[in-house]
Amino acid sequence: MSELMSNGGHVTVLLNEAVAGLKVQPAGVYVDGTFGRGGHSRLILSQLGVDGRLVVFDKDPQAIAVAQQLAQKDGRVLVVHEGFCALTRSLEQLGIRQINGALFDLGISSPQIDEAGRGFSFRFDAPLDMRMDTTRGQSAAQWLAVAEEQAIHEVIRNYGEERFSRQIARAIVEQREEMPITTTGQLARLVAQVVRTRERGQDPATRTFQAIRIFINGELEEITAVLPQAMNCLVAGGRLAVISFHSLEDRIVKRFMQQYSRPVPLPRWAVVKEADREQPPLRLIGKAQKPTSAEIEANPRARSAVLRVAERCC
Repeated sequence: MSELMSNGGHVTVLLNEAVAGLKVQPAGVYVDGTFGRGGHSRLILSQLGVDGRLVVFDKDPQAIAVAQQLAQKDGRVLVVHEGFCALTRSLEQLGIRQINGALFDLGISSPQIDEAGRGFSFRFDAPLDMRMDTTRGQSAAQWLAVAEEQAIHEVIRNYGEERFSRQIARAIVEQREEMPITTTGQLARLVAQVVRTRERGQDPATRTFQAIRIFINGELEEITAVLPQAMNCLVAGGRLAVISFHSLEDRIVKRFMQQYSRPVPLPRWAVVKEADREQPPLRLIGKAQKPTSAEIEANPRARSAVLRVAERCC
């Protein structure tokens, strides 16, 4: 997620581009699947008419508190305290069967990173939590206390693309036999002792923290689950816009949009006129967009963002 705290406010990455990609209809029903602190939602609301509706999702209790304050002021806003993979079920509970657009700003938000107590960042020595929803589920510390070495290695390798994953996993298991790993500082120091080389300007613990966070929150599985739900909920002409922040997320989004924007392959022996072929459910809108150099200079955390947009076909 792309919100940057600055002078008490929030700057949202690719704000105008993402909302423009939705092609907001004044009387439409829209979903902000990752409310955060409401940057995208407020811009969508500014383009909605009095009959429009905006359903906002978030796991984070703090984000939900902000969303509920907005909903109290604006009756067009409906708030769901759930991960976005509950999209279809939650919309049905609200009596909504179809939507005109859905926006997903993936990953973690800057307020979550910058709050030491959440345990997302190695910049602070804090409890090793890493849950986006602190009211449910297993914390990172709890998982590291019981996970097998092979499981830790696979998580760090697969979700962090960390080449020293096996050595890190072994060090974690050895360390916890002497003392539980309960703080971000402990984990960061342990990883730094194992990872001897790293890309310039990157902390040795970066990939490990990313991997454990993605695993604890089931982030990639949620993306895989929500994309077909969103596509199936869209009306003809409705838009799906997704902002991703690292290659694992973007790969899922890119492959999904490409797969469903191409005609279904036919066997070689099939003789079918092009006009009679079943048309794909999606149409790609433009090319992938990235932040401008000016936006990256103002907000370095925006540098890896990629926006992809697709439209539901008739």
